[in-house]
Amino acid sequence: MEYYVGLDVSLKQTSICVVDQAGLVVREGVVDSDPEAISVYVTSRAPNAVRIGLETGPTSTWLWTELKRLGLPVICIDARHAKAVLKMQINKSDRNDAIGIARIMQTGWFKEVHVKDIDSHSVRALLASRALLVKIKRDLENHVRGLLKNLGLVIGRAKFNVFASRGIDRGPSRVGGCHQTAARSAQCCRAAG
Repeated sequence: MEYYVGLDVSLKQTSICVVDQAGLVVREGVVDSDPEAISVYVTSRAPNAVRIGLETGPTSTWLWTELKRLGLPVICIDARHAKAVLKMQINKSDRNDAIGIARIMQTGWFKEVHVKDIDSHSVRALLASRALLVKIKRDLENHVRGLLKNLGLVIGRAKFNVFASRGIDRGPSRVGGCHQTAARSAQCCRAAG
């Protein structure tokens, strides 16, 4: 007998539903959101699974990749498309969503989503992290520059003090030690840049 499986995945637990060719619920359960646990449940309770469906989400790439590696016929569907079907149900719950996804797999009314490999996501994470660090560095430089303007010190990107570079003597500082503090801040900004 052919079985169709629906997975409603959350961060901690996954609701699983197995339906037969007629769409009748054969098995239901909840396991940890771990590929090994899902694989054990599916292979023991639905050995002839034709399709196993899960929605796109934060952990879908990892689960899809690992379940494929374990030899399961897993399919990832767009969460927005699944929502259009699942909102027709009376009660919205993880259990009912798993039943709905299993029935979507059984009817075949879905469009499979291409799941990028883990390497693509690693490169994307690296680039996003770099962009965030560059933004933090720029914001910190601008913040220090803005604070020192109140003390009469102007810090440029290339030069520390506009007045000192022009040879202008500003006289004694009204705030004791502010020139030394500004000098140290500028050195830190230049070293970070």
